[in-house]
Amino acid sequence: MKLNKNKIFGYASLFMLILGISLFIVGFFIYKEYTIGFGIAGFGFFVIAWAFNALKGRV
Repeated sequence: MKLNKNKIFGYASLFMLILGISLFIVGFFIYKEYTIGFGIAGFGFFVIAWAFNALKGRV
């Protein structure tokens, strides 16, 4: 499997998106007293995934 820059950014953004969603789920269902912290961290992962997705094809 040959990985070029665009595929690496694509896989990284997908992985970060999955981590962000999992942080939201963990904060909402398991640790209700820490929902705000997990939500902010999940949102941070979404922002980084968006930036990686925006960098595809430009770097």
